[in-house]
Amino acid sequence: MKQTIELLAPAKNLECGMAAIDHGADAVYIGATQFGARQAAGNNVEDIRKLCEYAHRFGARVHVTVNTIIYENELNDMLLLIDELAKAGVDALLIQDMGLFSECRKRYGNKFALHASTQCDTRTPEKAAWLHALGFNRVVLARELSVKEITAIHQVAPDMELEVFVHGALCVSYSGICYASQYCFGRSANRGACAQFCRMAFDLKDANGKLIEQQRYLLSLKDMCQIDNLESLMRSGACSFKIEGRLKDVNYVKNVVAAYNQRLNDIIAKHPQEFQRASYGKVDYSFTPNLDKTFNRGYTDYFANGRQRNIFSPNTPKAPGEFVGTVKEVRRDSFNVSGISSFANGDGLCFICKPSADGGAKAVLEGFRVNRVVGNRLFPYKMPQALRAGTTLYRNQDQAFEKILSGKTAERRIPISMRLGVTRSGYSLSVSLSENIGKQPQTCAEIELEHQKAEKPQRENILRQLSKLGDTIYVCEELKIEDEVDQYFIPSSWLAKLRRKAIARLSAIPLTLKPSDIPMDVNSKANKRVADFTHLNPSQYRHYPYLYNISNSSAASFYERQGMIHPDKAFECLDEKKNESSEPLLMQCRHCIRYSLGYCVSHGGKKPTWKEPLYLELGDKRRFRLEFDCKDCQMNIYAL
Repeated sequence: MKQTIELLAPAKNLECGMAAIDHGADAVYIGATQFGARQAAGNNVEDIRKLCEYAHRFGARVHVTVNTIIYENELNDMLLLIDELAKAGVDALLIQDMGLFSECRKRYGNKFALHASTQCDTRTPEKAAWLHALGFNRVVLARELSVKEITAIHQVAPDMELEVFVHGALCVSYSGICYASQYCFGRSANRGACAQFCRMAFDLKDANGKLIEQQRYLLSLKDMCQIDNLESLMRSGACSFKIEGRLKDVNYVKNVVAAYNQRLNDIIAKHPQEFQRASYGKVDYSFTPNLDKTFNRGYTDYFANGRQRNIFSPNTPKAPGEFVGTVKEVRRDSFNVSGISSFANGDGLCFICKPSADGGAKAVLEGFRVNRVVGNRLFPYKMPQALRAGTTLYRNQDQAFEKILSGKTAERRIPISMRLGVTRSGYSLSVSLSENIGKQPQTCAEIELEHQKAEKPQRENILRQLSKLGDTIYVCEELKIEDEVDQYFIPSSWLAKLRRKAIARLSAIPLTLKPSDIPMDVNSKANKRVADFTHLNPSQYRHYPYLYNISNSSAASFYERQGMIHPDKAFECLDEKKNESSEPLLMQCRHCIRYSLGYCVSHGGKKPTWKEPLYLELGDKRRFRLEFDCKDCQMNIYAL
């Protein structure tokens, strides 16, 4: 059986969602009015209904993110919202809160698929298998996993759909167990209100107060890009490839979706007996996708192929953009560039200022806007004082590319095959989809018309009239003329009538995808299976039970059924004084500062000269203790 591959795109709003479908996405994920993990990306149910209708024409799906933790007084409102989403035709819900999961399974059964959000912190085969046994149709794996680790999870739960992130911004902490934003600013990442603690500048000091690094972005990761690892990920057992970016604009969606769609199609074209896409339609583009021209902090494939140092961006949390050349000569109000890039008025350029010789000032990103271009000489609005000959130059705002993306850049059509034949009292036109995905939708229309021999050949006119599909979503890829129909005279108006009738019937057939709903007795499996929490999650869960994110009585009851004796409250629900009097675990990271700075002896680094523990210190002097857990090869961050 072929493995079905899904390209899953973000939708900030209806416009972005429709653009994602047009540019080749097999599914989109979008936030509703509330309870999504991006508070700034909410959408009304009517827009989601319109997106469902648009996506379903191509057999594409719409997933709605309701993946925050839910407070006790919000659960009823959440269920009312899901009632509306069910009527709107959504295909799947992304869920973090186990109380909400229990209520959804009891209330809706298998009406739509339930996906365990990446906020569920799934990084082990045991956790994935447990979620599968509970009744989740899919699990969104932690971003930090390698191809080898994903393969191991697939081997343990081969029937479980695995969704993996392939592109976009990275959280430094395992998703779902980051409490830094809540602790420092009262804005919960588990409630969609992350304040981007990891994009801040820190001093790094040792136990004696020795300054090791000054005002550097030590937790700010580059952006993920797995476009060169797609085939390995496909063979690992992952079936859904997710692009991050529900806060990104429509041009980001167009460019990134197009790039990944083309690459997936190239891979499938080489292995057509092994893989197939999850939706219908082929896309023609009027531009060439270029990931370097889209917002990024520099790219990394993270842990896909094992641990590597160059995954963070300590000089800036901003996007430097694409390399465009080096500064050749600097004048009072202008400079020229050595390279092959062309520039336009309004381009945004930037460069990294080198650190001062005395070690005081650190390397920082400085940006400016181009006011006028004369050949390869650029005149900025304001000449950057630190710009020097030989400086490496980047472009993070490409006006020409943005102008192209602002117009119509793609057209998605579904290839169909037609067969025109003779009936006893007229003619018939059979229509079917050319792409072989699951059950093949097909239909037939007939007209009653006298069989009249033609005086001249009719083949060309038949081909011309039946292939006129105009503004429909179909394109005729094959047209067979059977029973010597072209020997008969059929007026063009009757051919058009037959075509319209057949296409209308085809459009009315739902394009169902490969089924993912798993029939189960939710009252037995979901409620009676007892989990062994000692191996489902890392050891920190035993010491910090708020990591289970239990924020309502339904979630507490769920964990009691799973064998938990005294379910503890989520971090957001704990007494504030209790948090202040302890050293709560705020983050758990696979990114390790000691390793990235070259001081991990286990991985061939230099022996540290500092005295541990190390501390991160914000500009306001708040400090956070680092713990290097070498056994599990991760870094924990604690509040003081």
